[in-house]
Amino acid sequence: MTRIAVIGAGITGVTTASSLMDRGHDVTLFDRNRYAAMQTSFANGGQLSASNAETWNRWSMIFKGLKWMMRRGAPLLVNPKPSWHKYSWMAEFVAAIPHYRANTVETTRMAIAARGLLREKAARHGFDFDCENRGILHIYTDKAEFDHATEVNKLLAEGGLHRRAVAPDEVRAIEPALTGAFYGGYYTESDFTGDIHRYTTGLAKSIEAGGAVLRFGTDVETIKVDDTGVRLTWSRNSESQTDQFDAIVVCAGVDSRRIAAQLGDRVNVYPVKGYSITVQLDDEASQQAAPWISLLDDEAKVVTSRLGKDRFRIAGTAEFNGYNLDIRDDRIRPLVKWCERFFPGVSTEHAIPWAELRPMMPNMMPKVGQGVRDRVFYNTGHGHLGWTLSAVTAEMVADTVTASFAGRSARNMPLTQARKGAA
Repeated sequence: MTRIAVIGAGITGVTTASSLMDRGHDVTLFDRNRYAAMQTSFANGGQLSASNAETWNRWSMIFKGLKWMMRRGAPLLVNPKPSWHKYSWMAEFVAAIPHYRANTVETTRMAIAARGLLREKAARHGFDFDCENRGILHIYTDKAEFDHATEVNKLLAEGGLHRRAVAPDEVRAIEPALTGAFYGGYYTESDFTGDIHRYTTGLAKSIEAGGAVLRFGTDVETIKVDDTGVRLTWSRNSESQTDQFDAIVVCAGVDSRRIAAQLGDRVNVYPVKGYSITVQLDDEASQQAAPWISLLDDEAKVVTSRLGKDRFRIAGTAEFNGYNLDIRDDRIRPLVKWCERFFPGVSTEHAIPWAELRPMMPNMMPKVGQGVRDRVFYNTGHGHLGWTLSAVTAEMVADTVTASFAGRSARNMPLTQARKGAA
């Protein structure tokens, strides 16, 4: 049995571990936190959204970013402080603009495949994650934003997604709790929502019961790779240990860049900070006033999910500010104000703020596959679509790992046995 180390126990790492186990590999999962899903997979927007597969590599997005730099509460904020990592990433972001169309179509295809895989894993492993199968409604108060969405819809359709335009009266019919004036909307019935933290921890417990070794609360100190395998030294409570593996899969979020550099690879993820609030629906009036349909406000870059009867998640914004995880009031307040604008009957007295660092590649496509060394693999850099894409990229990297070792076994097979097998 092949021994595989997976670094990172967020949604990507845990789904990767599960897919590797499905193929018969022996998996050990490492994470510095005491529990699974304690960083980017803790409190995201909750959407499993093929309808949000559009990549950001457009000139109009760059012009918006420049305009928003002077607004502290803007949907996109860039700290102008010089940073080689940030500015080199942005240069590569611009270089990927010609691939906007192809990457959007490919992301749509992956997202559609991933949705079914996520459902299948949850059903097979038998855990609940507050899934709501009510679709996702994109809302527009502005004609220009709606017109752009119409163009995007052509790319989503090319990727295989059905998303239909809805008039203002149908926007309100789909989600009666929504107030305000709208130009129109787009509705994707096949999208759904769920609690990423509950999903990840539920799957982690299940794979542990199935034989995975979970080394949580550990620091991975060194990783050495040669022809004989991977030697990984880790520590917990000041005690170090070295284990031998056949291969390693890096699913370490924003830490993937640092780890990849140790392994001879350049994985240029940048930590794009996002924020969320979880509004506690403590009273019946708030529960009645909060939406059940998941929403996406493209202009404000805000997404919402209803997580059961008494939780309403609102997430959004993008901030280029290095590895800073401070929760800023001027970034949280627009989310609260957004809720009060569209759902005035919801009490925001108890709104729990949170911030995450999304691991984003410059071309907005995840890094999935083998590194420069035979025994090193990656599944990282999913940006704001980690929850949406995790299950399909887990299958992709697990297939790559399995094929690599099948090929290695064939190369090492004695000549007489190889001839017999081919006969």
